Formats: sequence, structure tokens, C-alpha cells
Amino acid sequence: MSCSPSVAAPAATTSLPSSQEAKQIATYLWNNFLGGSSASRPLGAAVLNGIDFDIEGGTNQHWDELARYLKGFSQDVLLSAAPQCPFPDAWVGGALSTGLFDYVWVQFYNNSPCQYTGSTGNLAAAWKQWLTIDPREGGILGTSGVSRGRRHWVHSDGDSYISSVAGDQGV
Repeated sequence: MSCSPSVAAPAATTSLPSSQEAKQIATYLWNNFLGGSSASRPLGAAVLNGIDFDIEGGTNQHWDELARYLKGFSQDVLLSAAPQCPFPDAWVGGALSTGLFDYVWVQFYNNSPCQYTGSTGNLAAAWKQWLTIDPREGGILGTSGVSRGRRHWVHSDGDSYISSVAGDQGV
């Protein structure tokens, strides 16, 4: 089973002011949640296998260094990110360009330029751009499957829409 805590949060204004702080945070995450050791592990002996970057505000600096430091502890640490769909992502785009991320869960919702709007045009064009980053394991097409409070969501019969987007891109 894969379990990865997220760094930051959707509504947070998050920043890493320096390379040194990126290194300190990587060390803390490694020792307290991943394969390292610490007397103060919040989850006891449980060892998680990765970190998710959900950076949606603040600055875009030093996230690439955090990714490098984490992978420096072990190549087995899974890195994932949940960027907004406008490409390249304003916050985590630089980190994604390192090629160190194993999974990218692109948020193809709540973003007018690239969300599903009843036709697959915007979604397909954005998906094609995101395919250029080539995560190690794969990209995940994140769409809203619940209409609650959302104008543009993919209905449960949306498999045909998603198949259309994937087919257009040769996926």
C-alpha cells in the first residue's frame, strides 16, 4: 500500500525561503515519516513511502531542491505532485522539470482553460501539454466526479469522454 503525506495544502501560502530550509525539511520528512529514524516519529514505527507536493500558492522557489534532497536519501522515495492544470504549473513546475517525480496528479478541474466543459477540446489540449513532462510512473487525469458546487464535472458515464481524450493523444 502506498501512503504519502502532502507538503503544503490547497489554500496555503507556502514557501521555502532557502536551499538550507529545503534541506532541513527534507531531513525532517525523511527522519519522521520515511526511512530515517527519530525519537519523535508522529506515526511511531510506521514508514511511509513518499511525499506529495500540493503547492498552490506562495513561491515557486526551492521545491526542486526539496525533491532532490528527498531522492538523495533514497531513490525508492516516491515523489508525487498535484499541480493545477495550466501548463507549466506556476508553483511546482520547476520541481517537476527535475524529472524526479514518480506520479503527477494534474487537477483538470476548477481551471477554466483546461477543464472538461461538455466537450473534450480544452481537456485534450491541456492533457497533451502535460504529457511532455514524462513522470517516471505516469500521469493521472484528475477530474471532478461530483457535481456538488462544480459546473464542469465528468458524469459517471464520462468514460467515453476520457476515452476520447486519451484516444486523441494516443494514450
